[in-house]
Amino acid sequence: MNDWPDRRTGDRSERYGRGSASAQPEGARAMPHIQRRPAQPRTPQRPQVPPQSQGYDDRYQDGGYGNGPEPGYDSGYNTGQVYGSGSGGSDGRGGGGRRGGGDGGYVQGRPAPDWRRRIKLGALTLVVVVLAVSISTYFWADSKLKREVDLSKVIDRPESGDGTNYLIVGSDSREGMSAEEKKRLRTGSAEGKRTDSMMILHDGSNGPTLISLPRDSNVEIPSFKGSESGKMFQGTGRQVKLNAAYAEDGPELLVRTVEFNTGLHIDHYVEIGFGGFAKIVDAIGGVEMDIPKAFKDKKSGADFQAGKQTLNGEQSLAFVRTRYAFAGSDLDRTKNQQKFLAALASQTATPSTILNPFKLYPTMGAGLDTLIVDKDMSLWALGNMFFAMKGVTGGDGTSMNMPISGSVNGNLVWDKAKVKQLVQQLNNDEKVTVKGN
Repeated sequence: MNDWPDRRTGDRSERYGRGSASAQPEGARAMPHIQRRPAQPRTPQRPQVPPQSQGYDDRYQDGGYGNGPEPGYDSGYNTGQVYGSGSGGSDGRGGGGRRGGGDGGYVQGRPAPDWRRRIKLGALTLVVVVLAVSISTYFWADSKLKREVDLSKVIDRPESGDGTNYLIVGSDSREGMSAEEKKRLRTGSAEGKRTDSMMILHDGSNGPTLISLPRDSNVEIPSFKGSESGKMFQGTGRQVKLNAAYAEDGPELLVRTVEFNTGLHIDHYVEIGFGGFAKIVDAIGGVEMDIPKAFKDKKSGADFQAGKQTLNGEQSLAFVRTRYAFAGSDLDRTKNQQKFLAALASQTATPSTILNPFKLYPTMGAGLDTLIVDKDMSLWALGNMFFAMKGVTGGDGTSMNMPISGSVNGNLVWDKAKVKQLVQQLNNDEKVTVKGN
């Protein structure tokens, strides 16, 4: 039976000339060194052999199987390597990356990764994660809003105009503050709370308009329904400072008084106290301000040099409360309040805060824990207010004081003609041309 790979016949000893007495194992003596060429897909290269009628190849006569390869000849063959059989198996090179097919050929192993599919799955996973975080953040923030002001208790309200009007109030509430914090922030320890600043923010198609209402403004207290008792109180034409309305019956009477004296419908109410204001500033790492002129005030604790500087929570509170250091007193203070709140909004609504959870959540937590809003306020409306405030700083809007015509008994009297024109422009969502003080 012929079991030689080259299908040659004849006497073995005659061919190879060494017999069985050679020191080399017979397997090594018997296997011819054949040049092996790179495999082609599905069609392996097999060694070329001469026809049987020609005997063995002369190439192996001098450097034949017994004497090694002839000089300069590289077989590329490993001793002991065997050819793949028709039944498949390894290719003998130890890599395992290709396998013998049923026809004795080679086929590709593991398929190339489908990167397009992987990218799609990764993008889908990212979208799901972002949506989950956004939804959970929304409900977390919504649950923190203190919706305590019921504007449905306000009677005889003017008609709504175009755009949205927010009444923003800074109170001197010390709620939640420790004795140490009251001392550090110089807030005093007075019971209850009063309004320290009041502003109307109009958000419309012609840009936002921020109007400060000096707390010493001379206004008339109209008829109103008590926010707690529900009892009706008839107006007597009583003239008081604007902040007295808040002290007398809280936010509902303040809204009623502002609407009565301006004719402007208030859509939403937002209030923040001393402690919350300072915490928001500290949460974002301070607010950069450009102070044109140095000033000091012992009552508020203000002590500022001229120039650009970053104010922390304590310094910021002193900055917006100072009034006695200025010739214009409350009017100058309202201008500083506008300037600071716009800067605060501008520096908070940045990618470094919004996209950084280590800054976003402390900032939102500090603000939402101390904000008091009306019952109809949504997070969407609150966000719109915040970005409208930022727009004032960005040059898209206008900031002004309520137009003043004079004073009576130390109270500031509004210019009724200008106020009427201003309110008409706001209700029609027109560009504001009225100038304030």
